[in-house]
Amino acid sequence: MKIKNALLSTAAATASLFAIGATAQAATVTVKAGDTVSAIAADHNTTIDAIQQANHLKDVNLILVGQQLEVNGDSTTTTSTSTQTTQQTTTTQSSAQTSQTQAQPSQASQTQSSQTQTSKPAAQTSSSTSNYSNNGSDSAAKAWIAGKESGGSYSARNGQYIGKYQLSASYLNGDYSAANQERVANSYVASRYGSWSNAKSHWLANGWY
Repeated sequence: MKIKNALLSTAAATASLFAIGATAQAATVTVKAGDTVSAIAADHNTTIDAIQQANHLKDVNLILVGQQLEVNGDSTTTTSTSTQTTQQTTTTQSSAQTSQTQAQPSQASQTQSSQTQTSKPAAQTSSSTSNYSNNGSDSAAKAWIAGKESGGSYSARNGQYIGKYQLSASYLNGDYSAANQERVANSYVASRYGSWSNAKSHWLANGWY
């Protein structure tokens, strides 16, 4: 009986250390449709300002589907998972190997779900690019904005803003190629304004888009 209790106590302590280690690390969140910075901050026990500073966001109200954000703070999901693991460890009479075997299918399911969600923005971006290329009015508005922002240069830089459309470096995720600048710019305009013509109207009224 003493040996059995000692085994359960050791497993519970290990689960607690795992939970502490997991929550101490920064998390990378992939933006999904309907997400906002405030909602992401609430889910990860952090603040809007912290997310804005960590990702150098020009406007906290502008995030793109598929964009990856670094989030510092304790994840509520991690806390819930560690709590469930501790409860299962203290109440189960099975061995530690059995618990690990049961946990693996859940982790695999989460990984597949994450991959599925990540693949969706690419399809949306491709559709947006096709729409812009077929619309003469939007193409003209797009060229006009590029001229105002950078003179049409893919290599133009202004602090954290990069390229032909002066996009935030965090939007481009380290890929400053012309093709990626075009894809991200189309996705940004589609999600915020619906069209380049609307984006141009906003630029004329405010001096930025």
